[in-house]
Amino acid sequence: MPKMKTHSGAKARIKVTGSGRLRRRKAFRGHILEKKSPARKRSLGRDTEVSTGQAKRVRKLLGI
Repeated sequence: MPKMKTHSGAKARIKVTGSGRLRRRKAFRGHILEKKSPARKRSLGRDTEVSTGQAKRVRKLLGI
């Protein structure tokens, strides 16, 4: 059986912290920003943790 390849999209979007947690960028910050409030845009600008429900799937994509 060959080795599993790392998923390139996941590799580019998700970083693993030193403690092993998964960090990702929030959605809805790319465009159409005029109608979004400044507070909402600030909140979307911060990184967040991958939810526990998705973490197992993401780890499999990253090969960890």
